[in-house]
Amino acid sequence: MTANRTATLTATLVFATSLTAMASDDGWVSLFDGKTLDGWIQKNGIATYRVEGDTIVGKTTPKSPNSFLCSAREYGDFELELEVKLINDELNSGIQIRSQTKEAKGDEKFGRVNGPQVEIAAGGEGGGVSGYIYGEACGGWMTPDAKRKPHKAFKHGEWNK
Repeated sequence: MTANRTATLTATLVFATSLTAMASDDGWVSLFDGKTLDGWIQKNGIATYRVEGDTIVGKTTPKSPNSFLCSAREYGDFELELEVKLINDELNSGIQIRSQTKEAKGDEKFGRVNGPQVEIAAGGEGGGVSGYIYGEACGGWMTPDAKRKPHKAFKHGEWNK
């Protein structure tokens, strides 16, 4: 999972309207209103995000650093449910959890989201590792090699929950 590989792809990541989190005191909280990107902040690169129908669609931008669409609100104890579909089998993406942002320093144009990421990968070198935990910008795989077995649970081009 490298910035260069991600930056050179033109790929689309789509989230369904069921993007929700379980807050321990509040019950289910919808993170996406199904119409707008209100409550979301783009960090790092210059990928584009838009609402199409009732889904969030993200598209990478060539030569851009990794891009992240982040909830504007922080959550403590949570369960996250969502549906995701990758349009391009070469896409390597993920859902950041318990992550933070290191702000840009000096001449840097972008800061850096870093922390645990639930991997979403279709084909290429990432195939078969969806669901494992990757340390985005913080050391690589957090799921030990011995437990990270290739699998076919992620369905390419289909909605995955």
